[in-house]
Amino acid sequence: MYKQPTGRYLTTTVAGESVEAFVPAPLPPRLTAKQLATLTDPLREAEATLARLDLAGEMIPSLDWFIYAFVRKEALLSSEIEGTQATLVDVLAWEQTDQHGTSSIEDIEEVTNYVAAVNHAFEQIRSTKGAPISVRLFNECHRLLMQGVRGANKQPGELRRSQNWVGGSRPGNAIFVPPPPERVTHLLSDLERYIHADEDKLAPLLRVGLVHVQFETIHPYLDGNGRLGRMLIALLLDHWQLLTSPMLYLSLYFKQNQAAYYRALSAVRTEGDWIGWLRYFLDGVCEIAADATRTARGLYARVNEDRKALLSTRGATVTALQLFELLPEHPVISMPLVTRLLSTTKPTAGKAIDVLVSAGILAEVGERKRDRLYRYQNYLRLLE
Repeated sequence: MYKQPTGRYLTTTVAGESVEAFVPAPLPPRLTAKQLATLTDPLREAEATLARLDLAGEMIPSLDWFIYAFVRKEALLSSEIEGTQATLVDVLAWEQTDQHGTSSIEDIEEVTNYVAAVNHAFEQIRSTKGAPISVRLFNECHRLLMQGVRGANKQPGELRRSQNWVGGSRPGNAIFVPPPPERVTHLLSDLERYIHADEDKLAPLLRVGLVHVQFETIHPYLDGNGRLGRMLIALLLDHWQLLTSPMLYLSLYFKQNQAAYYRALSAVRTEGDWIGWLRYFLDGVCEIAADATRTARGLYARVNEDRKALLSTRGATVTALQLFELLPEHPVISMPLVTRLLSTTKPTAGKAIDVLVSAGILAEVGERKRDRLYRYQNYLRLLE
């Protein structure tokens, strides 16, 4: 059924080697009514699963807890896909206390950069004075993503000025060669226009899937394209009002089904198989939205159960209860952090921590004799 590529190949020379770089056609692709009809049921199911996730978010008293957790889980998974090795506890410990465990500072920095980029992007698109989803916003997020030692030579915040490639040791044996650098600005401008166009009658969720592929095909930066492309999915769900809160991130699905992900992207480029990609994408939305719904409900139930356990613990204090209510947004703590959060003395903070340890809510991280760290163990277990 699909035999036509969704663009054209241009011969270009890189380091004296002739290669075929792929230039995608502008969105939207030409899909027949018959082709789109095959997506009716998967689309309906994905939209219903998103609606259930939205409802779960509305039922939670403090949605900020869960957004905090989900963004960091996504940052960790998205960075893992690119080869970064860090643990959730180490990332949280670094953010909260400037301490880190077995993870390297460089790995942790890549994850926290992603968190900063996601937070910046949502602040911008939700502000009347902020940048919309645009090349400008992509550049700002890329600058945040690449800040630090590892990104210093990756032209942070700048579209690439040289040819890149995906897979292989050189362009000549690459799996995929994106468009030549002189085409990138024009292609991104076309993509930006598509995102903000009103005339497209495709379902918004299908448009999200199309935009992700187009961004990854353009591959506009020397590094960080995968992370930005995955972040873009979450931004578009907000932009097209498919979710009222940023609670859905697909990195886990892409990581668990990585071979199928690359096959689907390749089939779009070589055969025009948009339908195959969109089926894969909708399946991912269903799976991850259902998982996020279960996680949100599980975290909410966990907090309620632990609150009851704390109230029935011998020696429970008002300070301990105040500390407990802060744990979902500070799931890894230290003594200095608690004294600062509660504006209290070290002995009072220490007693509050001891109460939460006795209640089985906090557990010590490692075996430090000084600067001890504690984790909200049951809460983090659900996330990990």
